[in-house]
Amino acid sequence: MNPTASGRIPVAEPPRAASGHIARTLGLPGGKSLELGLRPCVMGIVNLTPDSFWEGSRKPDPRIAADTALAMLAEGADILDFGAESTRPGSAFVEEAEELSRLIPALRAFRKVSNAPVSVDTRRAMVAKAALDEGADIVNDISALADPGMAEAVAAMRAAIVLMHMKGNPATMQQNPEYADCAVEVAEFLAAAAVRALGAGIGRDRIILDPGIGFGKKLEHNLDLLRRLYLETSLGYPVLVGLSRKRVIGELTGRAVPERMAGSIGAACAAWAGGADILRVHDVAATRDALDLFAACVPQMPVPKTGEAVR
Repeated sequence: MNPTASGRIPVAEPPRAASGHIARTLGLPGGKSLELGLRPCVMGIVNLTPDSFWEGSRKPDPRIAADTALAMLAEGADILDFGAESTRPGSAFVEEAEELSRLIPALRAFRKVSNAPVSVDTRRAMVAKAALDEGADIVNDISALADPGMAEAVAAMRAAIVLMHMKGNPATMQQNPEYADCAVEVAEFLAAAAVRALGAGIGRDRIILDPGIGFGKKLEHNLDLLRRLYLETSLGYPVLVGLSRKRVIGELTGRAVPERMAGSIGAACAAWAGGADILRVHDVAATRDALDLFAACVPQMPVPKTGEAVR
């Protein structure tokens, strides 16, 4: 069920295990598509930055980045997410020219050897347009169309879009964020963002929602979002969750970033059980194996019926 014009959000009962997944076809440019919901979809992170929060993920050299993406495909990734601006907490804004100089050579190098689905992690319309011109399929926009030209660029290329919730901006977002009801507020924001995307001409089959774990949220907010992920899944769009090696993993396990793979895998399985369709991860092979085994072992149950709408 979709949000009403008044912004009221229909709420489903929490999905039990993998029962909240619905088979969907994600539309991509050039007649391509990606099937979602039948099995966990893994998005491999390819950081083209020198300052991403995990040093082990940094691949600023275009050829190394392309080789890393190919290796992730071999390990079971369904989508490769190229990012040329770090948006970790406290990160500084990167100039557009610098972002393009990191991103475009890596995209060109990868497109010479693979036609696999590519996502570009950017909040700038001009960067998104340049990447789409180079063969990208999805724009992963942490600002949810804040740049006025973003929706137009995505719609014109018939690309897919990830709309993410973020409170504030990367430089300031972790400075004591507060919510009255985090999960509901995030769902309302994403419902409104989806309406804006539809109004700009982006097809319903090309919209993905992301609650933005760690983007302007404390530990209790992140856990609330994961426990009530059904608020997002009941909006009628695929849901992406990115937990890999983030602070929330460290807060729960006491592990430093290099030691957070096991916790990240557990979190990915929990997100899939809660209804997430796409898991954005650093460690593709291990996460792919864990998710496939987890999904195969979980009993299949009927999709819960939607309940009453809440404000």
